[in-house]
Amino acid sequence: MTIRLRIFSLNCWGIRYLSKHRAQRYAMIGDLLSKDQHDVVLLQEVWSEKDFHFLKAKLASTHPHSHYFKSGFFGSGLAAFSKHRIHDVFLYKYSLNGYPYMAHHGDWFGGKAVGKLLLNISGMMVHVYVTHLHAEYSREQDSYLAHRVVQAWELQNFIRHTCAGADVVILGGDLNMHPEDLGVRLVRSYCGLKDCFAETANFDGCEQGFTHITDNPFTNNHELIPFGEGIRIDYILFKGSGKVDVSCESLSTTKGSVPGYDFPYSDHEALSTDLLLSPLENEKREKECTEVNLSELINIVTEARTEVKVGLHCAERMRYTAARTGFMGLVLLLLELAIAAVPIFSLGTEQPFPKASFYLLGALCFTILLSATFLYIFYTMEVKSLQGAEDQMRLTVGSLQEHLKELPKDKEHTKKAAEA
Repeated sequence: MTIRLRIFSLNCWGIRYLSKHRAQRYAMIGDLLSKDQHDVVLLQEVWSEKDFHFLKAKLASTHPHSHYFKSGFFGSGLAAFSKHRIHDVFLYKYSLNGYPYMAHHGDWFGGKAVGKLLLNISGMMVHVYVTHLHAEYSREQDSYLAHRVVQAWELQNFIRHTCAGADVVILGGDLNMHPEDLGVRLVRSYCGLKDCFAETANFDGCEQGFTHITDNPFTNNHELIPFGEGIRIDYILFKGSGKVDVSCESLSTTKGSVPGYDFPYSDHEALSTDLLLSPLENEKREKECTEVNLSELINIVTEARTEVKVGLHCAERMRYTAARTGFMGLVLLLLELAIAAVPIFSLGTEQPFPKASFYLLGALCFTILLSATFLYIFYTMEVKSLQGAEDQMRLTVGSLQEHLKELPKDKEHTKKAAEA
């Protein structure tokens, strides 16, 4: 018996006190979800627990089961609502997520992560993942590329290592990457996930599935000028198993402003998809990796490793700069202390500098030393995270290459067995 599963995903842009029409938009989102009655709702950028509880109360009758993933200073922003009972949840916080001194971007203060929900739908174990990766603020000078690649690497690792026994795997969220970007290719290729937009025959929404469009009044059109009418950075990905076949019946997106209102649900467009889950009478073997697939995966991981190495080089350089700045601050502070000690050891000698200037200079030296120490610690943590990811990728490439070498032997062995 085929079961239809409706999935909804939206980046709500819910920054308290900063996002425009936030309260009204949450009310609109609640009305939409109450009316359309999706099976699973995956939300990102729900930065306030008060907003989550507002939606929870509004959706109590249609989506009685919910969970808010807590992480970081402001939270992960991830929330999920479900018509089906949530049997288990888990959260993994990404090891890298921007820089604390880039406060105007704010990603570092939000604990970007991936959350997992375990659902049992008509006897099928459905593993649902929701995530939000670091934003891309400049396509040409993307200082966060290495962080986003590491996040994508950790995302696919998390999915692969936690989806054992899953009949259906679903990933929804704002990946902040274009369809052909390295991170998306890495997640899709390594996890074997399919893109609803590419798989469905029935699509209704923005041109080319765009989820960040110029027609949205909340969008900074200057950022989208190089891309025409918009970009596609929000996704719903899925895969079945040997027990359940999964196909995408339809996919739709919102199209800017909501009828009857002067503004849309968010600065992103919402995604809504209908997945068809078909249990198989006879369990089928999962497809083995072909030589082409393995070669493609090796190239993708190698490309990711290269980007991580570039990020590692930059992090090491910044750590060296922080160490040098801290050393200079320490020398100046010691010089200040030496000058301050002159009147103590030379009786009758007055302080050679005005007290106000002396204290101000001392405070400046201490601030430089403290800031440089903090940055040195941060960059050391970044270096270790990048080194760890690069080591994992190196081992993975070696393992995949070894597997690739064994493929012809396997084919020859299979051929001989068939002849016998």
